[in-house]
Amino acid sequence: MILATLLAGSKPVRAAEAVTGSVPELDRVAVRIVIDSYQFAVAPSRKLPGLDVQNFGWGLGDKPPRRTLISEFGLAMQVESRRGNETRNILIDFGFTPEALLNNTNLLGIDPAAIDALVLSHGHLDHFGGLVGFLQAHNGKLKPKLPLFVGGEGCFCAREWTGPPVRGSFGVIDRKALEEVDVAVAYAERPTLVADHALTTGQISPKSFEKVLSPSAMTIGFDRGVGCHPERLSEAERSAPVVPDQFQHEIATAFNLKGRGLIVLTSCSHRGVVNAIRQAQAASGVEKIHAVIGGFHLAPYQEEYVRDTVKALQEIDPTYVVPLHCTGEPFYEIARATIPAKLLRSYTGTRLVFEA
Repeated sequence: MILATLLAGSKPVRAAEAVTGSVPELDRVAVRIVIDSYQFAVAPSRKLPGLDVQNFGWGLGDKPPRRTLISEFGLAMQVESRRGNETRNILIDFGFTPEALLNNTNLLGIDPAAIDALVLSHGHLDHFGGLVGFLQAHNGKLKPKLPLFVGGEGCFCAREWTGPPVRGSFGVIDRKALEEVDVAVAYAERPTLVADHALTTGQISPKSFEKVLSPSAMTIGFDRGVGCHPERLSEAERSAPVVPDQFQHEIATAFNLKGRGLIVLTSCSHRGVVNAIRQAQAASGVEKIHAVIGGFHLAPYQEEYVRDTVKALQEIDPTYVVPLHCTGEPFYEIARATIPAKLLRSYTGTRLVFEA
């Protein structure tokens, strides 16, 4: 264990400060979909009550473009929030590859020097794959000790993809690389304020009908200097050298829009989109859900389970539902038939501007 710790080259991560008191009310929340699985360059922008949907298009200028947005099976989102004269910028998840993240943030005009915090929802490659490459490319431009919020040590375990269609290595985060670019990793196992504006939910409790389908396995410990500290994991997680991934470290991120309610970014929802929303409500003390945005991880489930999820969302009654990434087309089709006024289609590059 001593050798593993030395090889890891990682200082103990600092605990994030848990939320005390009320969650800040924001005047504006603009969510940019930096990377998703799909884009549609000619989708028209439109205005809805309290929401401006801005689709990116081609990014044309005086000369024909040499580059365009990259879509891949991954997710990255950037959120700019305002409260009075304060503005905060948070990058949530980082896509599958650094090439896509660097390309898209550049085309979308996202200034790395303006980023106030980073949030990683969970330790899957399609959410952290672009992280280290992005940070290394902008080393020296980022704010010193830029915080990276994670939901627990499980983020750093090496993973193998065990679900269909193929098995194989699913990557591991290089902690030493994070140190070298002066990123400060912070546990957010409990609800935690991010950059004074956002709220991470803390680890998501399984309280609804939703069940975890584990498509990956975690390797416990270190190999060649990367991996996770067993003593920082739960007893169930460190029960064997390799364990099915139950995503105990998964977190969602929420923003409290004044007079509207919570905007919840679920990222991937392995623990269940309904569970993530309920966790955000409990953590914030805010019951009203204005929007739920992210991957709902329903593609692997049977149709009846998807219908149960749509029904639960109807009961929660968000103003807007924006499915991304791993949600799957069956959800979109069922939701379009049952909650058409709430459902929004979004793409790589789309910016959703919510006003108080």
